[in-house]
Amino acid sequence: MNSDYIISCCSTADLTAEHFEKSNIAYICFHYELDGKEYNDDLGQSVSFSDFYEAMKAGAETKTSQVNAEEFERYFEEFLKQGKDILHVCLSSGLSGVINSANIAKETLEERYPERKIYIVDSLGASSGYGLIMDKLSELRDEGLAIEKVNEWAEQHKLEMHHWFFSTDLSFYVKGGRISKTSGFVGGMLGICPLLNMDQEGHLIPRKKIRSKNKVIHAIVDCMEQHAVGGLGYSEKCYISQAGCYEDASKVASLVEARFPNLRGHVEINDVGTTIGSHTGPGTVALFFWGDIRNE
Repeated sequence: MNSDYIISCCSTADLTAEHFEKSNIAYICFHYELDGKEYNDDLGQSVSFSDFYEAMKAGAETKTSQVNAEEFERYFEEFLKQGKDILHVCLSSGLSGVINSANIAKETLEERYPERKIYIVDSLGASSGYGLIMDKLSELRDEGLAIEKVNEWAEQHKLEMHHWFFSTDLSFYVKGGRISKTSGFVGGMLGICPLLNMDQEGHLIPRKKIRSKNKVIHAIVDCMEQHAVGGLGYSEKCYISQAGCYEDASKVASLVEARFPNLRGHVEINDVGTTIGSHTGPGTVALFFWGDIRNE
């Protein structure tokens, strides 16, 4: 393993602490509030994901805040003091301004440690799709690629990571102002489940309004067939993240494994973390896979 540099990300990559440790990926935590009490977005360690989503269902108020420049500076400097270079990948700039904080810290520390290299990458991704990118970068590092080459690979291939989402509970989209109260009411009455994906600028874009949970579960797998590398012959990893709706995520995973027999391992189901989950609310399922280049 090449240990001359650190592969790093934010907690919003939504993998488990054990997964990050096993893959030797460092991470820094976002922050959130639950009914006015502050927590680190520490992968469900302070507040379990089940408790968090049950609290949201019961009406708890949530707020989130990104990592600031001073936090990044302290975090990065611990590695620099050890003589390590750093490749840090940020949550999509289409969802958060956290990359600005990371770059401010980078500029400050490059003056202090001119002999060290610090690369900051905009993942243009989120949740376990962002996590799947991190997995690939850690594999390239373990194969012996230099930090410069891993950084180049990330920049060249990040738009090949597909993010498809659906939600079975529109109330939190209404609460966050993403859809009107009228649309939320009508959608709820008709059983509408919006299907969204992430565009080339890292924004979440509504693509279809699908009536019934069963239909949207099949539709999201159809999207994978349409866009995945190799189509039905897809042979890379596939991740799912879910927000308090494991049964729905499990149904998607079963359909994916049945339709794509050459998958690299089983579909891995993770939790949507507290930062992203504060905005999506419970009832969200997201499917991530490597595919054609996102161009719209």
